[in-house]
Amino acid sequence: MSDVERIMQLVKDKDPGEREFHQAVSEVMESVAPILDRYPEYRHQRVLERLVEPERVILFRVPWVDDAGQIHVNRGFRIEMNSAIGPYKGGLRFHPSVNLGILKFLAFEQVFKNSLTTLPMGGGKGGSDFDPKGKSDLEVMRFCQSFMAELFRHVGANTDVPAGDIGVGAREIGYLFGMYKKLRNEFTGVLTGKNLGWGGSLIRPEATGYGCVYFASEMLATRNQTLEGKTCLVSGSGNVAQYTVEKLLDLGAKPVTLSDSSGFIYDDAGLDREKLAFVKQLKNVRRGRIKEYSEKFKTSVYTEIRPDMTHNPLWDHKANCAFPCATQNEINGQDARNLIKNGVYLVAEGANMPTIPEGVDLFIEHGLLYGPGKAANAGGVSVSGLEMTQNSMRLAWTREEVDQRLHMIMKSIHKTCVEASEQAGKPGNYVVGANVTGFLKVVDAMIDQGVV
Repeated sequence: MSDVERIMQLVKDKDPGEREFHQAVSEVMESVAPILDRYPEYRHQRVLERLVEPERVILFRVPWVDDAGQIHVNRGFRIEMNSAIGPYKGGLRFHPSVNLGILKFLAFEQVFKNSLTTLPMGGGKGGSDFDPKGKSDLEVMRFCQSFMAELFRHVGANTDVPAGDIGVGAREIGYLFGMYKKLRNEFTGVLTGKNLGWGGSLIRPEATGYGCVYFASEMLATRNQTLEGKTCLVSGSGNVAQYTVEKLLDLGAKPVTLSDSSGFIYDDAGLDREKLAFVKQLKNVRRGRIKEYSEKFKTSVYTEIRPDMTHNPLWDHKANCAFPCATQNEINGQDARNLIKNGVYLVAEGANMPTIPEGVDLFIEHGLLYGPGKAANAGGVSVSGLEMTQNSMRLAWTREEVDQRLHMIMKSIHKTCVEASEQAGKPGNYVVGANVTGFLKVVDAMIDQGVV
């Protein structure tokens, strides 16, 4: 039995039903398997077995009271996956789909993503099956306070530093931080994604989207191309998608799509600054649906996405580049074939693991420039790390300084992925490059620190 088969059997026996976690582990194991033949010490030290087992899993109930006085109970989670190179770092997700398997997949991916940033951060993830949509500010506040009343025991500026994710923005971070400060009687950088007036960093909301576009630009540069004039498909309409569109506009590209859980808009004229400003108001302030875009801008068409659809028609448009920025497994095999058929030759993942393995294989087989999420969307956690640094130093960098550091980090990630893929005999394979680079840094630190 090969190393990959052995580890996958172990994971499936221990964690049956955690499909996304199995998928994430399988991708990494297949990339790093050849390394074990070159470095037998890794087998002797059982690094694979240790990597796939979280250092700590925290599960707790979160009781809260709604505005009508009714009591509700949700589940809270924190997965502290690996701290070999620094304190646990990773977002909190509030969404009805949250469960242990999804958070383990996200935490596992986070370990390697954080390693790629060159910053000293381990990997973790957390959240709750609480849905902030449709809740009042007071209901969200009461939930966040109850959530932090348990989580505060397990996090800290030098232990575990959560951030935002789906359903957790500046509002939620503020409520969580306020409760932590009250319970611990200290003002520390325990959370990132804070508002600017009390420890947040400039560029943090923009970082994942900006970084994804910077990475795409670096990939295109290997073929002596730029984003100027490129037609781009973007999924999602939250922070990542919004700022992916913003940076695409900065670099002269033409984004034509956005989506949410109900459907997507296709704007043949392309999004511009005015249209993007409307989306930001729609999604960030009014928390409306993307369908309203097509009602305001008549150059666009809205298409509903139904659960019974075998593929996502958003990915069935002529374009040069695709930026999946919504959620995991949003591109299946048929979607990947449609993208290739319609002329897309670059895919940069703003979301975590948005492409199923069949789609990834098709992209690589057809020679697309394919930037996997752990590399292409590492800009968000990179600026979170920069926020931690600013908090530790009790200072605030300018927007230009943070953006410049983000750009340099994304260039560095691209460079190390290219070099690692060449050393592994898979030139241009960013999946192998990202996995090998992240893996080596983490497991070498684990070995240095002994069996703990």
